[in-house]
Amino acid sequence: MFTGIVEELGEVTAVENLGDASRFRLRGPVVTDGAKHGDSIAVNGVCLTVVEHEGDEFTADVMAETLDRSSLGALGVGSRVNLERPTAVGDRLGGHIVQGHVDGTGEILARTPSENWEIVKISLPAGVARYVVEKGSITVDGISLTVVEAGAAHFTVSLIPTTLALTTLGLKQPGDPVNLEVDIVAKYVERLLATTTGGAER
Repeated sequence: MFTGIVEELGEVTAVENLGDASRFRLRGPVVTDGAKHGDSIAVNGVCLTVVEHEGDEFTADVMAETLDRSSLGALGVGSRVNLERPTAVGDRLGGHIVQGHVDGTGEILARTPSENWEIVKISLPAGVARYVVEKGSITVDGISLTVVEAGAAHFTVSLIPTTLALTTLGLKQPGDPVNLEVDIVAKYVERLLATTTGGAER
């Protein structure tokens, strides 16, 4: 489990095509400290398993399913990525409960700078919008954010200078893809209501 509080801005140092998968090598001195084979690290909000670890770099295999459902397939050597280790038992839950299971990808639609923050408008894929509510939580590229406005096919978030400086959202421009994970509680509630009321599951 993660919290959506990005620990560092890492970098892709190599990408190997494995046919039906890809192997990524990523640099991140903070998240690799004490890392070992089998550990989980969230990369742009996608939970990946450490295959190898050497120095301040680690490798992770990404299956075709993940490449198809997330924006990881668009990464190349030199791409910057948000990195986070799983939450340790007893730690403070600074963001919200994040699984690292991407629900879909959105696209940066617009950026509106203000004096002390920036409003970013992001598209919502079909089937995801019903889980997004004003002042609710959403994970964008692994970053726990609060929804400012929730539209039928888009939402907006307000980014403080720290988020702009320390995550990929300070770098991405209109047209760039982002990984989205909605609040897991909303999906559980929908499933429970469908079961107790006899409604059809979608």
